[in-house]
Amino acid sequence: MTIGGPSDSSPSKNRRRDAARIKAKQLRVSQKKKDRRNKVFLQGGIGIAGIAIVVLVAVIIVNSIKPAGPGPRNMASDGVLIGEGMITALTPALQPDAAARPSEPDPTGAVANIRVYLDYLCPFCADFEAANTEQIAEWVDSGAATIEIHPVSILKSKSAGTKYSLRAANAAACVANYSPDDFFDFNSALFVDQPEENKPGRSNDELKAVVKDSGVRTALSSINTCIDDGTFESWVQAATDRSLDGPIANSSIKAITGTPTVLVNGKPYTGSLDDPKEFASFVQQALGETYSTSTPTPTPTPAG
Repeated sequence: MTIGGPSDSSPSKNRRRDAARIKAKQLRVSQKKKDRRNKVFLQGGIGIAGIAIVVLVAVIIVNSIKPAGPGPRNMASDGVLIGEGMITALTPALQPDAAARPSEPDPTGAVANIRVYLDYLCPFCADFEAANTEQIAEWVDSGAATIEIHPVSILKSKSAGTKYSLRAANAAACVANYSPDDFFDFNSALFVDQPEENKPGRSNDELKAVVKDSGVRTALSSINTCIDDGTFESWVQAATDRSLDGPIANSSIKAITGTPTVLVNGKPYTGSLDDPKEFASFVQQALGETYSTSTPTPTPTPAG
């Protein structure tokens, strides 16, 4: 006798089918639970990733915005004032959001007050500098004139993303802060082999080389750190905004509209930028006009 013949097959098949259905149901339930867990994890992961991205962007933005800090020493007027003997006038640093303190013009009218607003990427500024720096230095050294130099950053978007105009003005502020009597020579050196617009301009290391090559020997380490850290970039931008918004103190103009803006005893020079004789004539004329209006009229002697 064969055990498990045809007469026993039907109940066995039914039990197997029932078991299979139960197993399938269990698998479906298990898969649904797994799917729900994965969905929660996925949503949570996306949320965490989203938060991480937001935090990362916030950190980048915060790090890219330099907090407002005190401005450089010796630039309380937003410019460096240099007088007889090529000596820079010393002033305290401006605090954040403080108004600039205009320099006092010569009250006698006997000294020409020359003021220049310049951008280190501006080719017209380089033209004026090349034509006039030597004679201006002679006038200032002898006491016949003062020169007040205002670095601004109007062209910071014109250097292939490196913000050379801003970085160069910051470097000038660093020199003014740490080695003020070297400012004039460094300012002039920045226009030698001036970078072209829409090209990267000098790197920070190259700016530091210009500092050294221009003859700066005081506080070189501090100046280099100041350049690398962009210490005064926020101040440069604020000073630029002040010059563009106005008012321009001790002047017949409301605000600057471009660079170079050259003022002599408050009057704008509109002549040739590369003709030193024409500029010298303008200085002489402005000096004469100021002197004549500044000289008191003698009081008549009462008749005896």
